[in-house]
Amino acid sequence: MTAARNQALATQARRVYLEALVRGMTPLVAAVGQGAAQLLSQGAPHAVMLARRDAVQAWQKLGPNWQMAVVGALRHAAQHGVSDNAREHDTGATPQTHKMSLVDDSTIEREITSSRLSLVMMDRATWEFTDLRTRMQTLEAHDDLEPLDLLRAHVIARIALDAWTRVGLDAPIWQLLHHELHEEFAQLISEAYHETNRWLIAQKVLPEVDLRPFIRRTAQAAREAAAAAGGAPIAPAVATAAPASGLAPLSTPSGSGELPRSRASSQADEVMAQLQRVLARHVPGFPVTKSQVPARPGVGKPSLAGLGAVGAVPEAAVAKPSLADAEPAAPASPRLMGAIRHAQDAFQRRPAPAAVPAAGGDSGQSAPRQLEEIGARNQAFKQVLKQAANSPAERATIEIVAMMFQSILTEERIPASVRVWFARLQMPVLRVAVSEPDFFAAADHPARRLIDRMGACVMGFNAAQATGPGAERASGDALEREIKRVVQVVEAYPDTGRRVFSTVLTEFEKFLDHYFENENQASKRGVSLAQQVEQRETLAIQYTIELRKMLSEVPVQDGVRDFLFHVWADVLAVTAVRTGAQSDITKAMKRAAADLIWSASAKSSREERADVIRRLPPLLKTLRDGMSHAGLPTDKQDDHVRLLNNALAAAFTAKTAAIPRERLDELMDQLETLEAMLPEDVSGDSHVDEMLVRDLSGHESDGMEVVAEGGSAPTPAMVAWARELQVGGWFMLDYRGRNEQVQLAWRGLRKQLALFVTPKGRGVLFSLNRMAAFLQAGLLLPAQDEALTVQATRKALAKLDADPNQLLK
Repeated sequence: MTAARNQALATQARRVYLEALVRGMTPLVAAVGQGAAQLLSQGAPHAVMLARRDAVQAWQKLGPNWQMAVVGALRHAAQHGVSDNAREHDTGATPQTHKMSLVDDSTIEREITSSRLSLVMMDRATWEFTDLRTRMQTLEAHDDLEPLDLLRAHVIARIALDAWTRVGLDAPIWQLLHHELHEEFAQLISEAYHETNRWLIAQKVLPEVDLRPFIRRTAQAAREAAAAAGGAPIAPAVATAAPASGLAPLSTPSGSGELPRSRASSQADEVMAQLQRVLARHVPGFPVTKSQVPARPGVGKPSLAGLGAVGAVPEAAVAKPSLADAEPAAPASPRLMGAIRHAQDAFQRRPAPAAVPAAGGDSGQSAPRQLEEIGARNQAFKQVLKQAANSPAERATIEIVAMMFQSILTEERIPASVRVWFARLQMPVLRVAVSEPDFFAAADHPARRLIDRMGACVMGFNAAQATGPGAERASGDALEREIKRVVQVVEAYPDTGRRVFSTVLTEFEKFLDHYFENENQASKRGVSLAQQVEQRETLAIQYTIELRKMLSEVPVQDGVRDFLFHVWADVLAVTAVRTGAQSDITKAMKRAAADLIWSASAKSSREERADVIRRLPPLLKTLRDGMSHAGLPTDKQDDHVRLLNNALAAAFTAKTAAIPRERLDELMDQLETLEAMLPEDVSGDSHVDEMLVRDLSGHESDGMEVVAEGGSAPTPAMVAWARELQVGGWFMLDYRGRNEQVQLAWRGLRKQLALFVTPKGRGVLFSLNRMAAFLQAGLLLPAQDEALTVQATRKALAKLDADPNQLLK
């Protein structure tokens, strides 16, 4: 009976939502018509005025038809669902006829336009959508809404754009009217969500939404379902969301048990798989992993790097390459190990290059000369080592490692002095590769990851040095010294193998965090600002959650409630970050919240009304001070104060019960100790992650720009790629008319924020989805298309493709 009632409530809620959308289309069309008429009164060149006149005439003629088409499409979608092949049906073609054809430019442009509209809608309606989605999940007993659910903003955007084209309106007309269309659709869907939430609350469906239990339950259910279906544990399904929602990814697509994977991870796995196929074909007895030899390209193991970027994953839950089905690796021959040790000693006895070549001095030539000598010595040692090998597998291992390091040592984007230190890793890596064949099967082997991480940090090193004589050079010295230390530690423990590489990799990553935060002059100010932004945003979200709980049963005007949730929670967070949670200023802001709640409650006596009037001026001054402290412009403050005045005036005539003095004192006590009620560890709180993608433009300052626009809604693969980006990597950023080199200097604790810095010290802050959108649009280009060792492996494969016999010579 309960399930049937819940389904009936869900069905009725969807009707309420649909009717709100249908009712809202009439004022939407009227508002767009007014905006169109205003275009004709604005001055512009003659050609632009002609285009505007034609657009307005077309709108006046076809606007009513578009309204009817949208309403009809909404009702059809509500009854029959939304088809992913809607466009094919509209054009009279079947999905099969388009399967192998190229997508035309108009379709791509329409997708971009649709994505922009959906992002604007979700920017306005994030809170309401989150609450409505949770309530519908509860009623319909689903883990999440379907990707093409009519409740999702990107589905509404698609319906609007399809109807626009169907009635004869074209893309240029949309572009001329897009400001009004964006504003009105954002208002429309926000009101529809609000109306549906209000109806559900009236039906006693989750009057107060607490997202955390649902998120934990969903993640656990995903793990259990995947384990039951596949017979083996997999990583938690927490990485994707409908890309057009504008929200951070929270769950996998319906029907999928796999995390989304970036193109870089997929390509790395394919390179490893291709290497395995070559070894299996040409090297007798090489312990090849069968799971790494897929029948078609692109089938490989999940990337540990991608999984690790999403969240903490139990080791047992990660799919790793297995040698269970392969021939066991024979221990390396003592003769070969002795030869490797001798070669390593010879490398260590060579003098190291000058850490900082003097400008114009002879020492600047020492590193290039050493690289030439190393190249010749490597060839000689390779032949000696192959003679010491006692199996084809060992000879193949020696050849591939030599080819990889030859590629790394000729990579001119890495400074020569750093490449010399990389050269000294060749023998330790060879020792690991001989004893651990999965070095050739896993792109995330610790030895590979260490080289990749160090290489990524210095790939833009020369450009950084060239931009300034002082701070950048000193920062480069610190990074080069750390690379030298890492190599020397690896050399000091020749028999430790994988363990030493894992240990120094962890140490290097800790060094990078400290380096960018404290030592790098170009980044440390920006990192400090970005950390404050993250702390402020997280606190604001937590304050909002707790305020919602506190006011769930308190009769407060909706305007005051919205102000507390959307404005004052941020004021409390800013004040707590800047002055401390227990400072007098923070306490004053909390008292102002309590005074506002009391002032907005029903006032039945003349004495209470007089008290409100007496206390109102200092209260409004405190509210304005708090909003100024949080960086709200004066016009926004005026809007909020006007709405609060209306709410306070309504309290004088309200018929609701007044807040008892005891309840008011209890609220004040709760506000005083609000920090104690906040969860101590929110590292796994996906609700906080989701809210961190909201507009961050208010945090822009002289030392830090905030990317608030640009790009289209990213795909799950692009979001996965954005999660994988690691501190230290170099990129070319096209933003605000500048195309310049930047370095990723900081990632937030939840991977939702990322800070890039220029060599001159200007910071550029991204949210996760905005960074993925820039990657997708080509506005953020990595200095490396793929990791250093993956690139080296690919070049080795090219040589082996030309002459496979090199493996056994």
